[in-house]
Amino acid sequence: MDVTVGVGAVPGVSAGEVLAAVDAVLPAGARVTALATLDARAAEPGLAGAAAARGWPLTGHAAAVLAAVPVPTPSARVAAAVGTASVAEAAALLGGARLVVGKTVHGRVTVAVAA
Repeated sequence: MDVTVGVGAVPGVSAGEVLAAVDAVLPAGARVTALATLDARAAEPGLAGAAAARGWPLTGHAAAVLAAVPVPTPSARVAAAVGTASVAEAAALLGGARLVVGKTVHGRVTVAVAA
C-alpha cells in the first residue's frame, strides 16, 4: 500500500525524531511515497533530513490549503500557532484518499498516514 505521511513538528526537531515518529506508526508493508507538511516547516533541517535519509520527496503545503481539508481531529492550538487546525492529518490527506493512521503524537513530532 502506497502512503503519504503527514508531519507536524516543532522548530528544531531532528531527522531522527521525525523518522522515529514515522516508524512508530507506519503500517506493515506500507511504502511511503512522500512526506507532507506545512510549507513553513518543509525547510526545517530535521524534516528535510528525514526525507533525504529515506529518499522520500518532501512536499510543503500552504496553511490555507491545509485549512481547507476536513480532518477528524482539528486543533485550535495548532490553528492559533500556524494558521491551520491540522498539519499532519490534512497534509496526509492531500496525498491520499483516506486516513489509515490518525494524528499521533510522538515526542515533538505529530504524524498521520493516508493511503
